[in-house]
Amino acid sequence: MAETVTVSGAVSPSLLASLDPLLREWLPRQRWFAGKGRPVTGFSLVAAVELLPLGGRLGLYHLLVRAHQPTVPVVGAATHPADCYQLLIGVREALPPRLAPALIGHVTEGPLAGHTVYDALYDSRPAEVLLEALRSQARIGGLRFDQDRGREIRPGLVPRLMTAEQSNSSLVYGDRFILKLLRRVVPGVNPDLELPLALAREGCARVPAPTAWMQADVHGETYVLGVLQPFVQGASDGWDLALRELAKGEDFAAEAHELGRATAEVHTALARALPTVTLGHTQLEPLVAGMIERLEAAVHAVPALRPYAAGLRTAFTAVADLAAEGRTLTAQRVHGDLHLGQCLRSPDGRWSLIDFEGEPARPLAERRMPQPVIRDVAGMLRSFDYAAYSVSPPDPEWARRCRAAYCTGYGEVSGADPRTEPVLLRAFETDKAIYEVLYEARHRPDWLPVPMAAVERYATSDLI
Repeated sequence: MAETVTVSGAVSPSLLASLDPLLREWLPRQRWFAGKGRPVTGFSLVAAVELLPLGGRLGLYHLLVRAHQPTVPVVGAATHPADCYQLLIGVREALPPRLAPALIGHVTEGPLAGHTVYDALYDSRPAEVLLEALRSQARIGGLRFDQDRGREIRPGLVPRLMTAEQSNSSLVYGDRFILKLLRRVVPGVNPDLELPLALAREGCARVPAPTAWMQADVHGETYVLGVLQPFVQGASDGWDLALRELAKGEDFAAEAHELGRATAEVHTALARALPTVTLGHTQLEPLVAGMIERLEAAVHAVPALRPYAAGLRTAFTAVADLAAEGRTLTAQRVHGDLHLGQCLRSPDGRWSLIDFEGEPARPLAERRMPQPVIRDVAGMLRSFDYAAYSVSPPDPEWARRCRAAYCTGYGEVSGADPRTEPVLLRAFETDKAIYEVLYEARHRPDWLPVPMAAVERYATSDLI
């Protein structure tokens, strides 16, 4: 069916060299490219597999490629190696009009000279190759396709690429399954597979159980590349649903209440499935230090934060004061990047949580660390605030009602209303708002006023 293009052979280096000038232009334009604002200076090949031989009308390569960029020294920020990206490169002599949006470019030299290369996920035939590999549990070069043996994947499901903005890429197959393909990949246990598998073992129906998954074994390390899960037909994305209700002037409190219950159910199941830990003074010190370091790095990168830095810092030092008084916290595995866009409401009104990858900008080891559940709660409360302040005029009262309803629903299931922890809630909301400022400054400057409005509030008041 396919053959490995070995890194040590003559084909792989020349293949990447011929793609280099095209990828330098194409990759930074992709929504999921993490290194925006810095030029790509070169590429190195991590692994390459030929999935469809070039002898036919269509060739297909699976590449793991590191994109090298100049580092920008930032106070308090760690340096990271070049990011590794998963690319599925289709090769044709010429692209049909339907694939025009997928164009990467025309190759002028090397083994693909005279051909056109494109993002193969836009093309149905490469998408079918991936599903068949998952269905048959194939081993292709260093690629491994595994499946939950208790779940069946029917052949012949028609694929379509989801075009909504996201930090990865998703293929829907016949409205039965959705394959999330990670774009920026790192070796190790990825929580986007680990946590849904653990929740499935606990029988938690709030998270679609993985049906199959795709990994790469490279030089003794394993990269999780994609996860196939049931597709929730007719589901509404929580962010889109909230904005629609806001636009109509409709209340969202009932939905927020149910979403709070769903979040608590997931947290309860995760606490059963995986170990919990107690955070005392020794453990809380680095947690607070990390928040302060992220604040300092963000102030360095976004000068608009400087007038608020001292006020924001008090949110974090208040947690340090609690720790000094002997306060302890329970920590467990959490979602790690919870917001309305990570939630789906099915037509029958039931909420599900998806995308357990965590904040992609943070190191994998950090994303897998146990955290206080209030971190997820703070992320969702920030999301209600984000929705309310993204419309004109802003509707802070809508956000207030949603936040209250969410916390009430969460407390009904967990037994602990998050509002009884105002110091922790303020600290985690402030930390999230700082992350949002940095993200918007880098990727969507027009949105920067939304988190900056929250920053001003958090810096001048102990209330959230």
